[in-house]
Amino acid sequence: MTDTSKLRVLFCIGVNQNFFDATADEAKQVWAAFGQMLRGIVELPGTELIGTFDDDRSMVGPSASWPWTAYLMADVPDLDTVHAACNLFRTVPVGDGTYKLWKYGKVEARVGRELLIQS
Repeated sequence: MTDTSKLRVLFCIGVNQNFFDATADEAKQVWAAFGQMLRGIVELPGTELIGTFDDDRSMVGPSASWPWTAYLMADVPDLDTVHAACNLFRTVPVGDGTYKLWKYGKVEARVGRELLIQS
């Protein structure tokens, strides 16, 4: 039986032009910040990671909207947790912290529920 009180969330992640304009050293720092952000999402209390999807090999260049570059699907306990996950883009520092992650990428959360197929 599934816990239907949890929210099923698809975090749609886009990379913007600033990432592609970054120096090699800056891009490495951005990549490290993305890792910190992803770990931050899955470590939020009550969050259960369902899966990830990365389209970076066949999607080249910035993704201002669909199709996104990467996706993370998770069950989360409430809307506040969804907001906390999205806020990581505003708060996770890149490198020395002069810039935050949202200079280089964006997120859009699609919130719903698990689709249950009953026979």
